[in-house]
Order: sequence, then C-alpha cells, then structure tokens
Amino acid sequence: MTVAFECITRANIPKAQLFDLARSIDAHTESMAASREQAISGVTSGLISLGEDVTWRAWHFGLPLRMTSRITRMEAPDVFIDEQISGPFQSFRHVHEFIEFAGVTTMIDRIEFQAPFGLLGRLAEKLVLARYLQKLIETRNRHLVGDSSRG
Repeated sequence: MTVAFECITRANIPKAQLFDLARSIDAHTESMAASREQAISGVTSGLISLGEDVTWRAWHFGLPLRMTSRITRMEAPDVFIDEQISGPFQSFRHVHEFIEFAGVTTMIDRIEFQAPFGLLGRLAEKLVLARYLQKLIETRNRHLVGDSSRG
C-alpha cells in the first residue's frame, strides 16, 4: 500500500521563478541544512532537468542515508516529477505542480511513497514517516518562498 500526502504553498513569486527554485539543487541543499543533505553525484548544483539524476546523502533519524532521484517528467513551468531510482524507500514519487492566478503562484507537492520491510515498514509509514516527510517538504517550501532572490 502506498502512502500519499499533499502540501500546498502560495507565494507572490512568478510561476517560472518558483519552478526554477523548486528544481534548484542549491536551494534544496540550503533548505535541508538541518539534515546535512548534500548532492554527491549526478547533478550537484544548479538546476536539474528532465532525465537527470541526483544522489543525495543526508542524516535522518540519526542514520546516514543515500537516495538517487531522476526527473522523469518536466513541462516547464507547470510540472515536474522526481522519482527514486535507488534509496531507502521501496518507491518514492514527488509531483511538483505550479499554478499562477492573479499574481499568486500556488505550488502543489504530491508525495507518494512506500517503505520497505513489509508490515514493519507499513507501521513506520503510519507512525513516523508520513509526518516526517511532510514536515521536510513544508520546511523546504518555506525556505523557497521565504527568499525569492535566489536563482
């Protein structure tokens, strides 16, 4: 069974600018400073694009973790999707959607994931992982819209 959640963030930032901030390796690294997240291979700085990979190394729950994601769909500046190709999850998919109306851009993050380890993984998803991942996305989004001067 897959776990899914959605985060909605609104900002007075042009859609194309927020789209680029959301795919910026540098902005992501800055937003995840608390978990010491670093891009260690693939695209390690600048903007990631369709078909490109990034491998992240970070500390979560006191453990060093690696996850490699690939941009599997991109229709700038409306949507892009990244999916885990190797890492701690059985599956992980993140849809980033952008809608602009009356000068306000709405960024919608849709996350779907499945933990490994069968029943134990399902328990971890419900008790810890879903809330933890949602807080990470919300922290990232606050960072992205809090300083729109980065490019």
